[in-house]
Amino acid sequence: MTDSTTVAIVGGGPAGMVLGLLLARAGIQVTVLEKHADFLRDFRGDTVHPTTLRLLDELGLGERFAALPQSKVDHAEFTVGDTTLTMVDFRRLRLSHPYIAMVPQWDLLSLLAEAGQAEPTYTLRLRHEVTGLLRSGARTTGVTYTSPDGDGELRADLTVACDGRTSIVRQSAGLTARDFPVPFDVWWFRLPRDSSAQYSLIPRIGTGRLLIMIPREGYFQLAYLIPKGSDPQLRARGLDALKVELAELIPEANTDSLTSLDDVKFLDVKLNRLGRWHTDGLLCLGDAAHAMSPVGGVGINMAIQDAVGTATLLAEPLRRGMVTDRDLAAVRKRRLPPAAVTQAVQRILHRQLVGPILHGKSADPPAALVALMQTSEESEVLRKLRRENAELKRANVILGRMEILVA
Repeated sequence: MTDSTTVAIVGGGPAGMVLGLLLARAGIQVTVLEKHADFLRDFRGDTVHPTTLRLLDELGLGERFAALPQSKVDHAEFTVGDTTLTMVDFRRLRLSHPYIAMVPQWDLLSLLAEAGQAEPTYTLRLRHEVTGLLRSGARTTGVTYTSPDGDGELRADLTVACDGRTSIVRQSAGLTARDFPVPFDVWWFRLPRDSSAQYSLIPRIGTGRLLIMIPREGYFQLAYLIPKGSDPQLRARGLDALKVELAELIPEANTDSLTSLDDVKFLDVKLNRLGRWHTDGLLCLGDAAHAMSPVGGVGINMAIQDAVGTATLLAEPLRRGMVTDRDLAAVRKRRLPPAAVTQAVQRILHRQLVGPILHGKSADPPAALVALMQTSEESEVLRKLRRENAELKRANVILGRMEILVA
């Protein structure tokens, strides 16, 4: 089977679904290929930040999004000694939605899919797994795929890889990402949540242990950070050892529902970025271009911002049928600074906060981070961190408070 479209988007995650909707509303023929039969995959990022909420309003989807089951977090604090530190306070933002909305990602993706399918130039193909690229010389001209109806080809003027950190499209194009060190992996699992339970996105910290509780309707999604590469050894200790640790970190939680380590899902955390985001006829976005750490919960929002920037830059060239190498390079030029800065901040937090905690050192934040959060001006500490970090230099962005994580 052979078919054609103007833009083939590989992957039905946040970047792919938003890009598909925006381009379709610009009158461009778009086909989104998603390998799964639906969006119901647990343990994905659920933090929808204020800038994304504003975008949903602008797309006319704000009321429908607000009707979805969700929890709201408007600030995050924790105590060090006698001092309460505010890591982020969304209430200070002059926006219509000064908070993070905690919404299961499948609900957001389903909403975007419904909006896309209302556009005459939009096609969503579920259960279509991309297996490789079509080429004409050095140019990418589409993708090959397998589906319940058999193998096929989809030819396209532009192919966009939105298929995540293990991107098949990126591998097929021969694009290689630069990896940055990460000191931890994540165990994902869920525990029941009483409707009256208080919650915070601030980690629960113990000696060598760090855990984040993400509120959902009726339960908590837990992110339990473990030292990098330690998954086999920790599983070998058994379920009871995990429950003992959980009892120390979250004594108010009921762990009876956790009956097997099969309920604990493993995430191999990666932090990387492509040097070049495109080849002729192909563009990488979201985690396919820059895999983000879970720290800060910014992955969804960075991917969506990639999609918005791409649609803004490429809609007119796509309408003309003349997307050039320069047009594709402009996407990276626009999106590299926020991606690089955010990853740089994540690396600082990995190195100065998460890593030391998981190696059994003090659970108190380093003095440098305390100073960073206690001042709204650029301090000498921040200037030193910027000098030490080449990513921040190249981005040429002045960092103030930790609101950079939601910029």
